[in-house]
Amino acid sequence: MDPQLDPMKDDLPLMANTSYMLVKHYVLDLDVDFKSKVIEGSIVLFFETGSQHRKNSSTGRECCQSEFDQSHKMRASEPYHVPVTNVSACSSKMEYNGFAVSGEGEEDTSDENGNHSNSEQASGISSSEDCCDRENHGNQDFVLVLDCCDLSVLKVEEVDVAAVSGIEQFTRPAKLTDVSKELGNLRNHIVHELVALPAKRWEEQLCCFTHCSQAPGCGELPFATGPWSLEIRKPGIGTPADFPHAIRIWYKTNPGGRSVAWTTDQSGRPCVYTMGSPINNRALFPCQEPPIALSTWQASVRAAAGFVVLMSGENSAEPVQLPEDILSWYYYVSMPMPASTFTIAVGCWQEVKQQSFTAAIPTNTEFSLPSVQADFSWHEAMCGHVGYPCRFQNPAVSWQAVIPHRVFSPCCLVELCEERLLPLIPQCLSAAFSTLGTHPFSRLDVLIVPSNFSSLGMASPHIIFLSQSVLPGGSHLCGTRLCHEIAHAWFGLAIGARDWTEEWISEGFATFLEDVFWARAQQLSHEEVKGQQELKALLRWHRLRDEVQNSEEELQVLRPNKESTGELSESGASVVKYGLKAEKIFMQVHYLKGYFLLRSLARTAGEASFLLSLRKFVCKFHGQLVLSQDFLCMLLEDIPKQRKSGLTVESIFQNWLDTSGIPKLLPDQLVLLLEFLLEEKTLCPRTLQCLERTYQLREQDAEVRHRWCELVIKHKYVPGYGDVERFLREDQAMGVYLYGELMVNEDAKQQELARKSFASAQEHMDVSSAKVVAEMLF
Repeated sequence: MDPQLDPMKDDLPLMANTSYMLVKHYVLDLDVDFKSKVIEGSIVLFFETGSQHRKNSSTGRECCQSEFDQSHKMRASEPYHVPVTNVSACSSKMEYNGFAVSGEGEEDTSDENGNHSNSEQASGISSSEDCCDRENHGNQDFVLVLDCCDLSVLKVEEVDVAAVSGIEQFTRPAKLTDVSKELGNLRNHIVHELVALPAKRWEEQLCCFTHCSQAPGCGELPFATGPWSLEIRKPGIGTPADFPHAIRIWYKTNPGGRSVAWTTDQSGRPCVYTMGSPINNRALFPCQEPPIALSTWQASVRAAAGFVVLMSGENSAEPVQLPEDILSWYYYVSMPMPASTFTIAVGCWQEVKQQSFTAAIPTNTEFSLPSVQADFSWHEAMCGHVGYPCRFQNPAVSWQAVIPHRVFSPCCLVELCEERLLPLIPQCLSAAFSTLGTHPFSRLDVLIVPSNFSSLGMASPHIIFLSQSVLPGGSHLCGTRLCHEIAHAWFGLAIGARDWTEEWISEGFATFLEDVFWARAQQLSHEEVKGQQELKALLRWHRLRDEVQNSEEELQVLRPNKESTGELSESGASVVKYGLKAEKIFMQVHYLKGYFLLRSLARTAGEASFLLSLRKFVCKFHGQLVLSQDFLCMLLEDIPKQRKSGLTVESIFQNWLDTSGIPKLLPDQLVLLLEFLLEEKTLCPRTLQCLERTYQLREQDAEVRHRWCELVIKHKYVPGYGDVERFLREDQAMGVYLYGELMVNEDAKQQELARKSFASAQEHMDVSSAKVVAEMLF
């Protein structure tokens, strides 16, 4: 990270050293306490050795250590916490559920609260000074860095996965010929075998993660917290390969932590939810935030009876009754996702159910893409992601237009949700399916969140948050916003940006697709679709123009890192440029410029061809992280019209993604802009002069020049009268209307211009046109 950058003001630091160790799975075990406004418990992280260590392993540990030392200078961490044999604050509430856990070969040092420590580990560290002596220890020890903020970390320990009964299947002697017999390496080998299980064994893998997460600890690990990170080390361990690959962190959130909002719902009942914070989830649990850290997770969350826990999860959790009037909820995901997409909402939510009738689900046959659905030869064997149980390879769901879904809201909004929201969901899901094909996720919950939610909607795996603002006043706002968030299932979640600064890959696509989905959900005619989309384009252009005029130029760039986009430091740490700028949260430039780029590409290629290319792109890149060029290269190769138009990836970067302001427009977009300007009562000569020079209006096609001439006439822009005269002479098929405009203004110069132009062109004009113009002039 550049030391000159102020992360509290400008950029969001991603501190995790993912190049050395990569989280593959999280197991969260949490209690939600509304009285103290704290979420407390533990998280177990399962790692694999990162690519950078594997690449550098032949050169020894010095290469890694230089990066650790350099990055440590940029962090202002607190002194390392010394492991102790008893941490009474860490009360274990983990449910063993009958799983056998064996501690053979080691002394069980658990205290009465269920905490575990390793006496040999503890006895080797005599004082905090020894533990914090970077000269004596730090230069020899590997340091694991996690993204962490606003958390109170209580204890960190290695998990003894080797103590789990039945784990022998992962310790077959044939696989240990080159592995040290030391227990540390044995544990790491077990984790490696576990995370490497093939996708078809995902249920077994999930069960094993559960067993291992409940294993005892086998030694506490020194740790230190900084403003943005949690650093963990094991004295004497100098490489990522030897560092524990399964660790448990006991922690609790702070009431003012920035990842979750503690508030009341519209019925006045307490609730807490992840509200899409700029710092993502690092104030909810220690994690690796860089997008490259794709992981799965499972979570057990306990709350008082009466509260409902909703979460990013493939299963529709059913609560388990525990003593003391507590309910436990369990969710999991098997598709690797960035930790930032994890979402939770705990409140007195009420499920909204259709009471009177079941809404009809449109078949969308009118809008289906038969040529795509009839030929999936380009679909099969296209998965390029890491192994997981992928729905795109499951024939049983390939024709599932509407996935199972539920709606939750505060009790006071149930009737409105039943009337307005519930009937729209199957229509919008079906419209999305007819456009892009297989739904990436198996189910969907929709929650109306509290009124303090700062957006109209937010999509996460298996769950969508909607603002109450979308409910009143008819179905249009509710439908379009629902379509936007559903589109994120494909663009933003199933396909993510490798560099978070390229937000347009998520928001631009969702904005473009919301129009397509909503038109199909309404089953509009072609003319109705065209009219609705032209109107929305005009409104968006207005918003984009206003935003460009009233925002900092650097915030208008869709690819601010330019040719460095997607690059990481040696450790894997990076920054999200302008990620913490407050005004950026409310800007729509990534939505709007991205939308207009896609709209221009679709107009050039033809909408049907463009949508077909989007569908192919989804099939090829789902489950992966992409950069802008991945999409643009595929599109230009897939649609010959794009290449013939002279478009290149480099020109799109230059005109759209790497520059601020409004991009160079296509003719249809210029027509829209000029149509909008025609509604303005006054435009000064300087504005008109700038407009003509910026867009070279005299060199555009007749449609654009016609609108330019209308502006010239309306605002009596004398330097443009020559353009009007030329148009009347050379574009007679479209010029009749302008004669009327010149005469209506009752301006002597304009009337003289009309008569002069007619006199020079009359001899060559069509008889009918000449008669109509003559009647206007005389």
